Amino acid sequence: MTQDAPGGPATRNDDEQDDHRVDDQNAQSARTAQDEPGVDEPGAGGPGADGKRDGAPEEPVRATARLEKAVRAAEQALIEFEIAVETFRVEVENFSRLHHQKLGPMYSRLDELDALIAEARAARSGDPEDLRKAREARAAVMPMPGVEELFHGWIDSEGLSAEAAAMLTDRPVQPPKRVRPTDEARRLYRELARRAHPDLAQEDEERARREAFITRVNAAYGRGDEELLRELTREWEAGPAPEETRLGETEELYARLEWLARRKELLTVVAQDLEESAIGAMLRMAPDDPDRLLDEIAEQLLTQVAERESELAALVQ
Repeated sequence: MTQDAPGGPATRNDDEQDDHRVDDQNAQSARTAQDEPGVDEPGAGGPGADGKRDGAPEEPVRATARLEKAVRAAEQALIEFEIAVETFRVEVENFSRLHHQKLGPMYSRLDELDALIAEARAARSGDPEDLRKAREARAAVMPMPGVEELFHGWIDSEGLSAEAAAMLTDRPVQPPKRVRPTDEARRLYRELARRAHPDLAQEDEERARREAFITRVNAAYGRGDEELLRELTREWEAGPAPEETRLGETEELYARLEWLARRKELLTVVAQDLEESAIGAMLRMAPDDPDRLLDEIAEQLLTQVAERESELAALVQ
């Protein structure tokens, strides 16, 4: 799921990018605050009102407080980054599925027309090279079946498909209606992710509860199901109140910061992989309205189909 920092998905809206940059700057400021001397603060080691230096025992307390503040800021920044990564992942996945669903038949029709055109040319010329091209074009129309075809869409390259999982768990099959969920769905999702994120848990049992809940939140967001997101919001509010966790000693705080940094590095790799994928590259062409991009591609394919049909008609006359 999420934080905000360099390396995050490039297709976020400008206001989200600005929020992420601010969060990162705040996290960095908080992180470095632990090393600042705090010369303007009372008791920061300077002379007190009586001309004596303030008590040294207070220094570790203030240093730990600053370090704890840095950890809290880093946690929130990581959550925001995970939100950005997850929302982009949903768009990549939805675009891929809708691209296949809406445009797949057009690509198949183009392949068939290319084969028919090549075969018509070969029949006219009898040239061995034309015959070879015709065989290759026909082979492209009938490729070896992939995993999806062999298992009739129940299993894809990522494992059990969303539709198959829904059927096996008696949930309704709800393919995405659009690439990018509505603004309201995005708002509900972001609020839930900030409140229920597993990284906010310190105990294993609480973390497991949050992970199971966030999995349901992610699935609802992927389908753009606003009503289910509202139900999940009510469910979370009616559940056990999150305990206010106090972080431990300085060593534990530093260990927590190191874990957050490693988690950020892993998420950065995920974000880069998404952006560099073929679908991610297509989404960068239309960051404001990826659904419109599907319509534009469909229009281009329809034009190509019409051109191929005219060319075939001229060859078979």
